[in-house]
Amino acid sequence: MFWTVRDALVRDKWRAIPMTLGAVCLTSVFQIVQNTSWGFQPVQGLGSVKAVDPFWLALLRTPLSLFVPALDLPVWGALAQMLLVFGIAEICIGWWRTLVIGYVATLAGTTYARIGVALGPEHPFGLPVSDRIVNDTGPSAAVVGLAIYLCWRYRAYLTGALVILAMIGEVLIKNNLAGKEHLAAIAAVMAVCVVRAQWGPVRSRVPVGQGPPP
Repeated sequence: MFWTVRDALVRDKWRAIPMTLGAVCLTSVFQIVQNTSWGFQPVQGLGSVKAVDPFWLALLRTPLSLFVPALDLPVWGALAQMLLVFGIAEICIGWWRTLVIGYVATLAGTTYARIGVALGPEHPFGLPVSDRIVNDTGPSAAVVGLAIYLCWRYRAYLTGALVILAMIGEVLIKNNLAGKEHLAAIAAVMAVCVVRAQWGPVRSRVPVGQGPPP
């Protein structure tokens, strides 16, 4: 993976990651606008997702919710995650696969929020009723999902296991909606990996020491 990314950046420089740069710029614009007196409500109307919302509305807002920074986290963290993980993914698997995997992970988290609230706080996988109004935006679920997919694609199983353990540790330390959504994103992307391994193209994974398949 290192050599794949290095060769692409040396050859094409920033032209190697146009989608990633666009995503970072869009996230920056949303951050600036939602912190103005006039821009908060429009941004929330376009990209804010809550478990209390009708599911059809959440589906409409999910594509942009990925680029709306979470209100309770520093925006530089979201931008750094996107630049690093989205950039690596765009080089290694292409821009459209990066978006598909990112949206699968994000949608898995959004769907889990509704299931968790329905299960209730007494269930091991449940959530408190108060989480139904939590603003559920940002790229973190997509970032985690992409990390897992890349680790599977390049057979970096140890790194993938460390990512999973880190997300489990996050839930154990801070049992909140975001942490459990990250686990839901991991589960969804792992299911994609299983499907790809069983029924996908023969060359769906990259042999150790080689670049990505054409």
